[in-house]
Amino acid sequence: MKEIDFSEFRVRCSAIIEQVRRTRQPIRVTRFGKPVAEVVPPTPEERPKSWLGCMAGTGEILGDIVGPTGSLSDWNAAADVDEKEPMAKKLRKNAPRKSKAHLER
Repeated sequence: MKEIDFSEFRVRCSAIIEQVRRTRQPIRVTRFGKPVAEVVPPTPEERPKSWLGCMAGTGEILGDIVGPTGSLSDWNAAADVDEKEPMAKKLRKNAPRKSKAHLER
């Protein structure tokens, strides 16, 4: 550990503290050759965990997550499956007719 005299420490206090911060090496301050203080870097602060991913591993899957949530008869799209005329044809047949008046302008 590096040692410096108290009088030198008083003159260069800011620079010595900055050196300890950068190098993370402690410095002992002496007076009349006897240690009176040590300048040490602080212990690293524990950073708070990011909130992203804080719930990872806490969920639980119950049952089938791929299959339908209800019966097939609950869906309107499934109602016309058994009929002979396809749904697309029905939609075209019932769609409102466009007049050609907008093309004549």
